[in-house]
Amino acid sequence: MFRNPDEAALKALLQKVHTIAIVGASPKPERPSHYIAKFLQEHGCRIIPIHPAAETLFGEKTYPSLSAVPERIDLADFFINAERVGPMVDEAVRLGIPAIWMQDDVIDEAAAQRARDAGATVVMDDCIFRRWKQLMG
Repeated sequence: MFRNPDEAALKALLQKVHTIAIVGASPKPERPSHYIAKFLQEHGCRIIPIHPAAETLFGEKTYPSLSAVPERIDLADFFINAERVGPMVDEAVRLGIPAIWMQDDVIDEAAAQRARDAGATVVMDDCIFRRWKQLMG
């Protein structure tokens, strides 16, 4: 059974990530991927939006996939359907992204285990915004 890292490990992760890919970034302000990305950006993180159609979001160039991003990503944060997340987690692992975060209700235990087996830190079915506020003040 998959278990998320404990609070100390989550805090350490949040303290060391600087560049976060928001997979499923939305241009709609009412969507969690939008306001959470803005929150992270306002708290010092570099946001790289992943969206197949938008050109820019949050003042940053948008990319159609993780593979298209030309720079190092510290954490990939997934705001997509659980049914679609597995191949995208596998892509993140192939790219060597060291941390995978699947937001609330994004659950794929097999993908999470594959990522963990490859050495990635994995958080599943949890909200980075809620955890940031809880652990980072």
